[in-house]
Amino acid sequence: MSHENITKLQMEDKEIIIIGTAHVSKQSAEEVKRVIEEEKPEAVCVELDQQRYNAIVHQARWQQMDIFKIIKEKKSTFLLVNLIVSSFQKRIAKQFDIKPGQEMIQAIESAERNGSSIILADRSIQVTFLRIWHGIGIKGKIQLLTNIFFGFFDNEKITEDELEKLKTKDTLTSLLEEFTASFPKLKNYLVDERDQYLAQKIKEAPGKKIVAVLGAAHVPGVAKEIYKEHNLKKLETLPKKTNRSRIISWIVPLAIIGIIGSTYYFSRSAAADLTFSWILWNSILSALGTLVALGHPLSILTSLVVAPFTSLNPFFGAGWVAGFVEAFVRRPNVKDFENLSEDIFTFKGFWRNKVTRILLVVALTNLGSVLGSIIGGADVIRIFFKTIKGS
Repeated sequence: MSHENITKLQMEDKEIIIIGTAHVSKQSAEEVKRVIEEEKPEAVCVELDQQRYNAIVHQARWQQMDIFKIIKEKKSTFLLVNLIVSSFQKRIAKQFDIKPGQEMIQAIESAERNGSSIILADRSIQVTFLRIWHGIGIKGKIQLLTNIFFGFFDNEKITEDELEKLKTKDTLTSLLEEFTASFPKLKNYLVDERDQYLAQKIKEAPGKKIVAVLGAAHVPGVAKEIYKEHNLKKLETLPKKTNRSRIISWIVPLAIIGIIGSTYYFSRSAAADLTFSWILWNSILSALGTLVALGHPLSILTSLVVAPFTSLNPFFGAGWVAGFVEAFVRRPNVKDFENLSEDIFTFKGFWRNKVTRILLVVALTNLGSVLGSIIGGADVIRIFFKTIKGS
């Protein structure tokens, strides 16, 4: 049975009540409070994972961040994207003078008052991101990052009526259809798999009456998937590099080294041109990425020097080295971490805060390095064939 934003399902001896919410809506938070107080469920499931739950419960989490550890574990791009995406939600929340995720905060508070078990029903956001990242290919990665980055410049405001319309099934369906057309694989990881995960966690929640607080986009999928069995471990599995991908990651650098080495036998001057071209493109574009991120001069110099060598090693990136240098010479202080939640509201704040600037140095330097490898590699091949043809 379904009524407006409330969907009621019966599964044998369990009654499941799903509340479809807009994540920055006052009405959603009020509706969550009312339903939990009236229904008095044994369990309340929220669309949160442990990381996002900690972010809500422990407000001082940013002060405990180890930026060096994040770079070392290659999580800087993930964290940067996560901050950019969360800034969208916070910007809308600020427009309506409410807390982002207020309906989830309300669900936790109401569940505690009612004595209900709190179930964190969503899959880890890091697992979701990594499954997306490994599953959409190079073209998809470029499209995704481009959309996220340029979307950050969009300051268009929406009305609260438009916000509430996001909870209607028809509008939701059309939004998902457009989303699927642009990123068909992205929807699979971001929406479909999470629908399955959420459905299984809700179904396994203790008690005979369960209230689930979900973003409206997940309600139709969860209502369908809840009658099926899903393997949570399989949905939590991180993609592993195949032997084929490992081989491919070494083919390009070995090919570049092989081409430069073999050219030496045809013409020493041509080999010097190949080497110069590879160094030039990698160094300049990597350093340009660091410069665009407003990195420290020492960070720019570092990317300029290391890029031609890191591009030949699949295990290291110029951005990670430059990021370490940036973090060392401009170590974030307590104030930077305290201001992080406010600074991500604005484009200027991202570049001003030392924490996000380090993340930008890593991401944009690596992007410059990738472009340098592509252009430099193409130029190396061009000069190589020109040399063979002329010999």
